[in-house]
Amino acid sequence: MAGYKEHISVSGLLGIGYGSIASLLMGFTPTQGILAGVLTWIGGMLPDLDSETGRPIKEIFSLTAAVASFVAMRCMIHKGADPDNAILMAVVTYASVRYGAAAILGKFAVHRGMFHSIPALIIAGETVFLAYFSDSYTVKFLMAGGISLGFLSHLVLDEVYSVERKGVSIRLKKSSGTAIKWFGNGLFGNAVAYAILLTMTYITLVDSGVLIPPQQAAPVENIDAPVQQASPFKTTERL
Repeated sequence: MAGYKEHISVSGLLGIGYGSIASLLMGFTPTQGILAGVLTWIGGMLPDLDSETGRPIKEIFSLTAAVASFVAMRCMIHKGADPDNAILMAVVTYASVRYGAAAILGKFAVHRGMFHSIPALIIAGETVFLAYFSDSYTVKFLMAGGISLGFLSHLVLDEVYSVERKGVSIRLKKSSGTAIKWFGNGLFGNAVAYAILLTMTYITLVDSGVLIPPQQAAPVENIDAPVQQASPFKTTERL
């Protein structure tokens, strides 16, 4: 498989190209282009969140935690929270991702499991789409596309490095096919991944206006006016 340096180099180059095209040819602002490029670079590291402990994984978790804390703080400010609460939320988010999520993944995640898969790629894109605050869906799709492109570059690079050439003969390593896949080997991991995928997809479609959430049934109006009942006795008029 490709190494950490190869992944960050390829995703970094893709980020430069993606951000440049967005700002120079597609009408996005330079700031939006830079952000999209950075997300592309980060996306190239995300599949290795399930890797064994080491310097690369620590750097990935630190970077992911920093981005998550920034998004959380911006979310709090967007909802009208005071600066102190926003900063507190950023600190809690950073600690939760950097240490809590890292410990959980280190214990349960399997390298080259469902983190290296198409469902994980889609989940990453949908997460950025929902987390990025913008009144323009085009901008949200730009950011989601950046993280997805970087994520895809990691998967493709792993598959490329799983092909071994000896002269004119080509041999596939055991790691071939373990990066670009829809299902992993574990039933539990598949179930969790697809549960998250279906939930995130539904929320994304509702947020983008593609799906309309089920409306609550209109309450039945109470009829407070008294009902006039007919008399059980029929009266006859005298002629």
